Order: sequence, then C-alpha cells, then structure tokens
Amino acid sequence: MSDHDILSDAEREALSAVMLEPDLPLQRVLIVDDDKDARELLSEILALEGINCITAASGEAALKMLVTEAEIKKTSIGLMITDLRMGHIDGLELIRQVRESVRAALPIIIVSGDADVKDAIAAMHMSVVDFLLKPIDASHLVTLVKRELGIK
Repeated sequence: MSDHDILSDAEREALSAVMLEPDLPLQRVLIVDDDKDARELLSEILALEGINCITAASGEAALKMLVTEAEIKKTSIGLMITDLRMGHIDGLELIRQVRESVRAALPIIIVSGDADVKDAIAAMHMSVVDFLLKPIDASHLVTLVKRELGIK
C-alpha cells in the first residue's frame, strides 16, 4: 500500500470479493389492489423512476406470489404496497399473514382512500413503513420506495 492509496489491502480484498459475488435478484415492488386502475397508476409512477413492479388483484394472489417466491428461494420482492379495502383478504389481514410468514420482515406501505384512525393504528402496530391516503403524493411515495429498496 502506497501513501496515496485510499484503501488498505484488506479493504481492497473485501471490495474485490463483493464485486465478484453473483448478481442479486432485482428488487421489485408488489402492488396489491383490487382496483385495476389504481394498480396500474402506482406501477406507472414507479416505472417512471426505473422501479420494477409486479401486481396482484387480491390479497390471496399476493400471498400466493410471496409463498411461491419463498419456496423457490428467490427473494426479488423487496417491498409491498397494498390497499386496505379489498375482497376476502383485506389489506390488514394480508399484512397480518405476511408478518406471520417467512417474509415477516418485508417492508409494507399502505395506500388507501378509505381508512379511519383505527385502521392506521392497527397498521402501525404491524410495523408498516407508512400509511398514505389517496390521492397520494407521488414524489413522497417514490422517496419511500427508493429508501426501502436501497436505491439512491
């Protein structure tokens, strides 16, 4: 190591090891909403920022995607955005089931147009990242998503 090197030999070795690791799966956002227009709008907002999304039209479909992903040991879903008011499995029940699964640490953002204080409190007790009311502030949503996915 010369006097002008910024990195020590050990740091340079560690950096080389990290650079040679296989690529990790691309982190995607799972958007769950029974309203097709709402799903597409959120997906388009995030796509404009280069964020890849997949969508589910129900809580049941979202759970199947998360279970399938866990079974094949591929963790490409790095964040879930869900509505509250949906069919059989609503947003709060979806979050409860995720929190009781192998994906318990999955960051979750709630986006809802129909919520009350009781819902917000219940969601915060389940460690959601944030609870956004519709109409959403797109720039705030993008900031939250980038932070949770580790995107600069």
